[in-house]
Amino acid sequence: MIDRRTFVKSLSLPAATAALGTPLAWASDDPATDDDGIYTQDWFNHTSFLVLSEDLEEAAGEGKRLAILWEQKGCPYCRELHRVNFAKDKIRTYVKDNFTVLQLNMWGSKKVTDFDGEELEERALARKWRVQFTPTINFFGPKAEDTARKTEVMRMPGYFKPFHFVSMFEYVKDEAYKEQQFQRYLQDKFKKLEEEGKKPDLW
Repeated sequence: MIDRRTFVKSLSLPAATAALGTPLAWASDDPATDDDGIYTQDWFNHTSFLVLSEDLEEAAGEGKRLAILWEQKGCPYCRELHRVNFAKDKIRTYVKDNFTVLQLNMWGSKKVTDFDGEELEERALARKWRVQFTPTINFFGPKAEDTARKTEVMRMPGYFKPFHFVSMFEYVKDEAYKEQQFQRYLQDKFKKLEEEGKKPDLW
């Protein structure tokens, strides 16, 4: 009997706040959009069965962390995320190598099974998790707990500029959240760069 992971891998992929600020100048051509008109990346997890505990387990088995990215059609900051942040090789490579990104539609109707076993539509899950705007990214620990609240270790509430964006992913990957707040983590990172005579890149 074929298992879930083998089946998923056999499928072909679809073709398809100091950090907060006004949108930057566009850095590249428009990325692809999915059937809901939402910007997407071909390396996102498009083959998920949307059973979140299984997605987290699969990500952990590959040595990665699970990140859920909420977007919606017509969101200018979502466009910024794809046209600026994900257009940068350094960011794209780091995220791809260390995270499984599952994209959900804040107003979507796809059925998702939450960590507590409840099955509900994307839009209902967004309300349950108090996702109020896009883009929002939920970051989860390496092991599923009985609720999303217990499993989630960090949340990116809105659009972060490139340096802060990749720093958040590093913060989660290194599990620095166990020792310090994100703002302190950024301050330490800036101080180290200053001591080394370097300037932050990826602005």
